[in-house]
Amino acid sequence: MSTITAEQIALALSRALSTVSPGQSGAGSTVGAAEVACDGVFATIDEAVAAAKAAQREFIGYSLADRRQIVRAIREFALAPENLDFMASEAVRQTGMGNREHKILKNRAVAELTPGVEDLMTEAWSGDDGLTTLEMSPYGVIGAITPTTNPTETIICNSIGMLAAGNAVVFSPHPRAKELSIWLVAHLNRVLDSVGAPVNLITMVREPSIEATNEMMAHPDVRLLVATGGPGIVDTVLRSGKKAIGAGAGNPPCVVDRTADIPRAARHIVDGASFDNNIPCVAEKEIIAVDAICDLLIFHLEKNGAYLVTDPTIVDQLVALTVNGNHPRTEWVGKSATAILQAIGVTPPAGTRLIILETPLDHPFVQNEMMMPIVPIVRAHDVDEAIDWAIDCEHGNRHTAIMHSSDVNALTRMAKLIQTTIFVKNGPSYAGLGIGGEGFCSFTIAGPTGEGLTSARTFTRKRRCVLVGALNVR
Repeated sequence: MSTITAEQIALALSRALSTVSPGQSGAGSTVGAAEVACDGVFATIDEAVAAAKAAQREFIGYSLADRRQIVRAIREFALAPENLDFMASEAVRQTGMGNREHKILKNRAVAELTPGVEDLMTEAWSGDDGLTTLEMSPYGVIGAITPTTNPTETIICNSIGMLAAGNAVVFSPHPRAKELSIWLVAHLNRVLDSVGAPVNLITMVREPSIEATNEMMAHPDVRLLVATGGPGIVDTVLRSGKKAIGAGAGNPPCVVDRTADIPRAARHIVDGASFDNNIPCVAEKEIIAVDAICDLLIFHLEKNGAYLVTDPTIVDQLVALTVNGNHPRTEWVGKSATAILQAIGVTPPAGTRLIILETPLDHPFVQNEMMMPIVPIVRAHDVDEAIDWAIDCEHGNRHTAIMHSSDVNALTRMAKLIQTTIFVKNGPSYAGLGIGGEGFCSFTIAGPTGEGLTSARTFTRKRRCVLVGALNVR
């Protein structure tokens, strides 16, 4: 095909934005199927996979330059201010979770910082017997399961990475984010179609469900599965018999030792643990603090918007409200600290972002990933005990851990022992996603299967191409 031009991208964005204006959907409205004209949205999994397969077969003939322009079109659409605002507002409204301003930051981060075609690097060997290259090639059709916690962020970063690698993708969104996922998939298809990309590189079913997800996983034309979500769905894809990438749950501990800059650590902890009401899997879920600095840390946490609960009766009420057995109550996941406190009759001061309380190590708030702005604090005798306890409550998820310390040896010990995919030192947890820290962004963080923060190269097969007896010019 001919190279996609910047003018085509600008025209595509104009057409997509004029077709359905985000401003037409207010806080009480829905994004209905009639509005999206089923662009990439199909009634059945068979139809969605067949369309994606046909698109990918055509996509094989496109140049890397074309892929770069397609990725650019996705980025520019996602970064349009009206789209950032719409996606954030609708995600909060439809899922009932999170914080609009923080969702804008997350969507902007994935649109700007997810690697594209530049992530695909070729290895080569040459010698007397000729030239061999090792190329990163697409799988074909990828089946991607997305969570309710980061619905648009995951679709955007996966679309960029998977299409940059030359694949097509069939998404299986969480049903609670169905309307917004339909809106996003349809608009991305319109943008891509307008810049000359194959039709239906990105598809989904109109009615996402467990049954539809199972059909997608079993479909013979889906060559790679990518699951972003809880342990249940990750375990399911790993038992599918197919190549699978699992981005599962975490329970990130945050260790603070006596050498830390305590005012700075407290500010970063509150920023990270309250970010999007604590629903990111990277967010600080419990604090293990060395006893010598624990009181000072609590003082500074309160100065930065944390509300300290000390009354055992209120603690019990918090547990009863938010915990069901060994799991958080879904209806409180991603709710604000103020809403949670008000539900048990506590009126917190203005600016409260986080609830903190001291607990023993075996408390359910420590041992379970709550995904709400309630962060327990456990006192440890020294830094070695704090690190050991952090490893215990991380549960081997190998997802994320955070440490505040000026002791390089302690930082090194924790990093080596806890073996998490992300290890943030002296910063808020979201720095590990490239938000205020160096590095690229992804919301598909594959700890269970070891790929780490996924990018375009994650969604490729390595293929060796051998030319015998030629092109060695040394």
